[in-house]
Amino acid sequence: MKIGLALGGGGVRGFAHTLILETLDDLGIKPSIIAGTSMGAIIGALYASGMSGKEIKERISKLFVLKDDTWRDILAKKDDMLKLLTAFSVEFPRSGFINTQGFVEYLFSEIKKRTFEELRIPLLVIATDYWTAEEIVFESDDLLPALQASMAVPGVFAPASIGGRVLVDGGVVNLVPYDHLLDRADFIIAVDVSKARNPGKNQVPGALESVLGAFNIMQASALAEKMKHRKPDIYVQPEIEGVRMLDFRKIEEVFLQAAPAVDLLRKQLKGVFVEQRHPADRP
Repeated sequence: MKIGLALGGGGVRGFAHTLILETLDDLGIKPSIIAGTSMGAIIGALYASGMSGKEIKERISKLFVLKDDTWRDILAKKDDMLKLLTAFSVEFPRSGFINTQGFVEYLFSEIKKRTFEELRIPLLVIATDYWTAEEIVFESDDLLPALQASMAVPGVFAPASIGGRVLVDGGVVNLVPYDHLLDRADFIIAVDVSKARNPGKNQVPGALESVLGAFNIMQASALAEKMKHRKPDIYVQPEIEGVRMLDFRKIEEVFLQAAPAVDLLRKQLKGVFVEQRHPADRP
């Protein structure tokens, strides 16, 4: 059975994808193809390059100070954190945006894969043509520029120019791109990490949060409409509240809040795959 895995965008909430990948690894379930948008494309590319879910989570955790870190842990992370800070560059005054090229290159600095063709698992990366509003799907040639385009959140990160096109975040047109796997896989798992607002709150958001929040509302609306027509076989939506798209201080909150959805996914996968492999073990 060919398994398709779609990983959606959501900024720092996208780090929850590492828990999904760890679960797949634990159960011995290997995707045959992956489609990703924004942070989902980044995590998907690392996994498709050969890293395990645990290795990706550890690599990300090295970049931030965690609650239980000792001074020795922080000192050990110092070089990696400094590299992360210098990886971002502000294109000012020409555009005023943050350029993500250094960030993407840093994440992949220890990985020799530079093209889609070199990846161990086929990967689709979703971006958006800013001027034509078309969905652009990358699956061949240079990998890193495609990832840079896919995570170019409008108003925050600088657009990417590829092949004469000006490209921005793939979530503008396709937040969780499981539809691209419908004809390429027999069983599809889609992971949506976009849900972030707290219903009932009346706090007025700041300027940047207003833009990002409105962006998220439009994304969620388009995804809900797509789900009416055809759903994936398993749809995972962690309830991650109080963590904004760019709130990198709350990486541990992401892992903690995503855990219940991951536990549910584990039960679903066991019911579909593990019991099929070992029918004699059923009670």
